[in-house]
Amino acid sequence: MIRLGLGTAVAACVAVLAAGPGRAADAPGVTLYRHASLIDGTGGPTRPGMSVLVEGERIKAVTPDAGLAVPTGAHVVDLMGKYLAPGLVDSHEHLATPPNRRAAEANMRRDLYGGVTAIRDMADDLRSVAELARESRAAEVPGPDIFYAALMAGPSFFVDPRTHAANFGVEPGHAPWMQAIDAGTDIRTAVTLAKGTSATAVKIYANLPPDLVRKIAAEAHRQGMAVWTHSAIFPTTPAQVLDAKPDVTSHTCYMAYQVAGVPASYQARVPVDPKAMIGGDNAVMAGLFARMKAQGTILDPTLRVYAEDAERFARNPKGRAPLCPLDLAVALTRQAFLAGVPLSTGTDGIAPASDPWPTVYDELSLLVGKAGLTPAQAIHAATEVGARAAAQGSDMGTVAPGKLANLIVLGRDPTADIENLKSLETTIKRGRAYPRADFRPPTEQELRDAP
Repeated sequence: MIRLGLGTAVAACVAVLAAGPGRAADAPGVTLYRHASLIDGTGGPTRPGMSVLVEGERIKAVTPDAGLAVPTGAHVVDLMGKYLAPGLVDSHEHLATPPNRRAAEANMRRDLYGGVTAIRDMADDLRSVAELARESRAAEVPGPDIFYAALMAGPSFFVDPRTHAANFGVEPGHAPWMQAIDAGTDIRTAVTLAKGTSATAVKIYANLPPDLVRKIAAEAHRQGMAVWTHSAIFPTTPAQVLDAKPDVTSHTCYMAYQVAGVPASYQARVPVDPKAMIGGDNAVMAGLFARMKAQGTILDPTLRVYAEDAERFARNPKGRAPLCPLDLAVALTRQAFLAGVPLSTGTDGIAPASDPWPTVYDELSLLVGKAGLTPAQAIHAATEVGARAAAQGSDMGTVAPGKLANLIVLGRDPTADIENLKSLETTIKRGRAYPRADFRPPTEQELRDAP
């Protein structure tokens, strides 16, 4: 009988899980990408004639072609005339409200083969999301790495039907991944339970007073978790949300409630009157954006949400009016960006099966076409800033030695035209190549019940 020490056995198990069934033979080795025009994700200029050496799942070296000899046994990929950039990050997705494995895997596949190598899942049934994250990390299913949040909100929020869908078998508000918080809650225990789900962050959602928002955020940070919030938490104002020093705050237009007045609860939200905030920079909003810049708080604008609402209302003007006009969302996002607030590229939605490209492409197009970012600035939002939004800035987001080999190969220059992202030829995630030619689009059946 072969006996393994505990440490050896654990290491062996970890190695098997990391590789996945039958993955040892196709695990990434040493690859040299040569003669590329490099967009490194920092927002700096494109650098022609660059080589990137990948060993295993990480980048070993980034240097001009002439400065790097071909290592013995390396697989060489000639990228003459091609562009090499970091993998994209969608900083706002929902994969499991309710859980639907077929739909989630189809969307993850479209994301990965469309250049998205990481996503921030913004609260779902984490029993499902955790398994998807493990399988994607192990390359058992094609998909981006997933970094997810455990949600906290006031007890009155949990009448929302989405919380019932994401808590099957558990009373809403009493699961570690979606907790109802009130003045009697032991916040330290609540955050510990959230951390036990392997969540990267606590998402502070709705129907909480300012003192509890601050206490949750402080305890989450103390326990080493990121803090992701809505930009208004009802009745907590955007300014009071910023008092809690969140790492990322979502939905540009919720910030407009600082001017329009914050409803008493999430369920009491009303349309925002844009008159005081459109057509020129609003002083109150300028103060909020100055605070965000000073604190380093990232704004996740989710312009696609407002565009989708506008399209829905245009098709049915007698239906529910949007809470926020797209023009206001665009104007505030532009004001925030010009004030120096870092923007990420969250979508908070899933494209129809007829769209062969990830939903994040819509957000990028809106940032460029509506909010006035240059393509290079939008790419920076989707790479370096997106990685920081997911609390993964030390591991991804830029092309640099030591970072994960999350890369995209493009046939045309995306800094000249953001639509050139659709010239994607290959996605490289953790050193593994996923050629676009191998992509199988999602079917209507797969996405029929998508959340």
